[in-house]
Amino acid sequence: MSAPVLQSSLIVESEAFKANAAHNRALVDTLRADVARTGLGGDERARDRHVSRGKLLPRDRVERLLDPGSPFLEIGQLAANGMYGTADQPDGAPGAGMIAGVGRVSGRQVMIVCNDPTVKGGAYFPMTIKKHLRAQEIAEQNHLPCVYLVDSGGANLPHQAEVFPDRDHFGRIFFNQANMSAKGIPQIACVMGSCTAGGAYVPAMSDETVIVRNQGTIFLAGPPLVKAATGEVISAEELGGADTHGRKSGVVDHVADNDEHALTIVRDIVSTLPPQTLPPINLAAVQPPKYAPEELYGVVPQDVRAPYDVREVIARLVDGSEFHEFKSLYGATLVCGFAHIWGMPVAILANNGVLFSESAQKGAHFIELACQRKIPLLFLQNISGFMVGGKYEAEGIAKHGAKLVTAVATASVPKITILIGGSFGAGNYGMCGRAY
Repeated sequence: MSAPVLQSSLIVESEAFKANAAHNRALVDTLRADVARTGLGGDERARDRHVSRGKLLPRDRVERLLDPGSPFLEIGQLAANGMYGTADQPDGAPGAGMIAGVGRVSGRQVMIVCNDPTVKGGAYFPMTIKKHLRAQEIAEQNHLPCVYLVDSGGANLPHQAEVFPDRDHFGRIFFNQANMSAKGIPQIACVMGSCTAGGAYVPAMSDETVIVRNQGTIFLAGPPLVKAATGEVISAEELGGADTHGRKSGVVDHVADNDEHALTIVRDIVSTLPPQTLPPINLAAVQPPKYAPEELYGVVPQDVRAPYDVREVIARLVDGSEFHEFKSLYGATLVCGFAHIWGMPVAILANNGVLFSESAQKGAHFIELACQRKIPLLFLQNISGFMVGGKYEAEGIAKHGAKLVTAVATASVPKITILIGGSFGAGNYGMCGRAY
């Protein structure tokens, strides 16, 4: 039985719609340009130097690893955007010097974490660590095997106070590796370049490790530091190359001749993993929305303070524009309901104004229903906050808001948040902000 179809009152020929569309399309064009620039990694000189050493560029490594023609869901594309730069080069660490995302390898979904040595030698900036930890968090939550394509000079020493000592700094990477491995989540490393100091623990703590001959190195201290500390003169290859770790130390399990060979070995390793079992999902037949999704550009106002009916967004997002709304007459500033997106059932919570006590109670109730039915939550966030004032405090807005925050925090189903406007104050918490 189908749900009611949302009816749109949007006038696409209006000047307001056209102005909104032009504004939002310009923003998307800027975003795409930023993503394209970041996707290049380091500057042309760094990329040419990398290729001259017989190495594949980082994005080519990821592409060769993935099943041909399969999608790659990249995360943190614009991490560190505009940070760590200079007046001449404002974007000092494009993508935080790392590519991370979910892709299909040998028929299995995996989390790929790939250092980009064209960006400051693949060094770890504070945001690089944050991105790496975020990738591991997603992998652990979704039981995804991790594949680390390692080519990094280790921590960025000028920022070591923000990289080394704290709980969610560099050491947390290895903590996560150990705990995921203990939970049966495979950890696979492919050393395709430098792997120095603390970074050496990435391959050492992996379940299975590949290294590229005459290219990959693993050591706690490089030749200059070894000479300074002990007087021993030794080459990088002798100290921590493929022969040392493949024949003598046993740190690595497979030795490859080049990048292509190494990635083939990684694909073979992934193919030996147990098949993934997906939770039972009641998928529906996929239908396009009744209204063109491109019209979303004109729906969302240029001014985040301007009100609009969020159902106009939902109507252009969900399959068939069908939406089974929950408590439509109560707590009207929070729109809740069930729908499908690409056949997948979703439970939507969408802001339609400031949150009152009634809205918060309604949201908490709806989240409980979604969890009972094991339906993922989708938050469409455009929130100025909870209502304030003596009347509302006396009516218990703080307690009712806390119930919504509690429901969000303890929800046992996947949560996805999309910002379609402002996100301010405690309203960010109640609508599943980044902390949740």
